[in-house]
Amino acid sequence: DPEALFMSIAVAVRKNGRIALASDSQTSFGTSRIPGDNLRTSKVREVGGSLLAATGWGLYENIFDDFLSRHPDTELEGRQGIFAFFLAFWKELHDRYSFVRDQCDKEDDSPFGSLDSSFLVVNAGGIFHVSADMSVTSFERYYAIGSGADFSLGALCAIYGTHDDPVPLSRQAVEAAIAFDVHCGGEVSVRAIEASA
Repeated sequence: DPEALFMSIAVAVRKNGRIALASDSQTSFGTSRIPGDNLRTSKVREVGGSLLAATGWGLYENIFDDFLSRHPDTELEGRQGIFAFFLAFWKELHDRYSFVRDQCDKEDDSPFGSLDSSFLVVNAGGIFHVSADMSVTSFERYYAIGSGADFSLGALCAIYGTHDDPVPLSRQAVEAAIAFDVHCGGEVSVRAIEASA
């Protein structure tokens, strides 16, 4: 049986004191896409005062639900706070979930393990990307993750100056990924929050 994948797309855009986080809704099982009227998947979840989007393995949805149910007061504040969260998450991945294994590529010389997925965290403090090796990077205007990220980033580079509202910008960036990447599809979901100065 093939595993569920959230290869797809998630896009965060900051403009005029607001941050929008948009994603598609497609889930794939191997080479099969599941129609949206048969499977509803949310790639964005609330964690404390933040929004967290994941692309990669669908099993993370179950693991996050379990992890966060035991850590209900989790906050993701700033780069250091986000890194601390994923450090604790990494430890528990290996201590609690015996089916998790380190991803290793014999051609990869990196000394670090890999989550084999990437994440976007959006909160009043900004847009943060958590890469597979758990490095946390802050972006000022926009960022995208997932298999359609290159299409979304290209679209945002072209349209960022055309609109004052981050919501339609993030939606159009996800729509660009859906139009050109076979792993992106379904409905576009957008959530917006207020950003700090």
